[in-house]
Amino acid sequence: MRVFLGVTGASGAPYAARLLRALAEAGCEVGISASAAGVEVLATELYGNPSLAREEVLERFVGDADGVTVYAVNDYKSPYASGSAKVDAYVICPCSMSTVGTLATGAMANLIHRAASVALKEGRRLVLVPRETPLSAIHLNGLATLQQAGATILFAAPGFYHGAETIDDLVDFVVARILDQLGIENAVAARWGQS
Repeated sequence: MRVFLGVTGASGAPYAARLLRALAEAGCEVGISASAAGVEVLATELYGNPSLAREEVLERFVGDADGVTVYAVNDYKSPYASGSAKVDAYVICPCSMSTVGTLATGAMANLIHRAASVALKEGRRLVLVPRETPLSAIHLNGLATLQQAGATILFAAPGFYHGAETIDDLVDFVVARILDQLGIENAVAARWGQS
């Protein structure tokens, strides 16, 4: 499976990191692009240092994961910038409200926006993982517009019924739901009715 992962400037870097590992473990080919704010969130939330250089942050983020390629945020030569490329699914995790607003208007300022726009126009799977709260009417209208256009809105809102004992368990809950939406078999988190 070929998957695009966009990382934007909303809190939620642990979700993106766990999702990347899960996609690599599932044998997916993953293309990553991170906005400047997304890199800063990764640096802050994963590595405790918002001043790390972009290259170092992305190198740490990818680690030794197989099948992963990092694309510059303005690399429109990337296969994810065109509907003629065969891509199975697109995820923006975390997805900032700035990104939601841009996508909902049909605008495109970078590869992440372009990839999501391609997903919508081609009728492909697009999962947006916002983590903002509370939401304004502007946010809600943008999210509704994107859902009506075909995107799946999957909030980074973990459940507690699966017996979570650690923060990693809560992260896994959300990542398992993302993988389910992509059609990727997984056992990342316990399912309802399973012990």
